[in-house]
Amino acid sequence: MNTTDKSTHANPNKNRTPRHRAREFALQGLYQWLLNNEPASTVAKHIRSAHGFDKADSEYFTELLNGTIAQSVELRETLTPTVDRPITELSPIEHAVLLLGAWELKNKIEIPYRVVINEAVELAKSFGGIDGHKYVNGVLDRMAGKLRPDEAAADAKR
Repeated sequence: MNTTDKSTHANPNKNRTPRHRAREFALQGLYQWLLNNEPASTVAKHIRSAHGFDKADSEYFTELLNGTIAQSVELRETLTPTVDRPITELSPIEHAVLLLGAWELKNKIEIPYRVVINEAVELAKSFGGIDGHKYVNGVLDRMAGKLRPDEAAADAKR
C-alpha cells in the first residue's frame, strides 16, 4: 500500500491536505497492525520512515494511529451493531477505514461528522475494493446517528 508517490496513488490528481495524508498514513499503519499485530510504536516508526511522510500532519497521524489502536476493542464493539457481518470478515482495508472513522466520530467532535464520513469514503475509494466506499459510508452514517445524535438530527432537518 504505497500512498506517498503521487504517480502511484489511486487518486493522483486529488489535492491531499496534510491532514488527509495523516489519515492515509494512519490507514497504512492500521493495515500493518491488523495483519502483523505489531505494537503501535513499531508500526508508527515504520510509517514515519516512509517516503512523503514529511507532507503529513505528524501530530494528527500519531493521535489517529495510537488512539485507534488503543480503543480498538471498544470501537469494534461500537461498530458491531452497524455492520452486516462479523468484523473478522471485513477486508483489512474496510476494517481499518471503519476503525479510523469510528475513532474520529467518537473522539473528534470538533470535526463535523459529514467530514469524517467523507474522509473515510475517500480512503475506501482510494485503497479499498470496488464498492467498499459505499459500505463504509453506510456503516459510518449509522454510527454517526448513534454517537452524535444531535448533530445528525440537525443535519437531517436541513
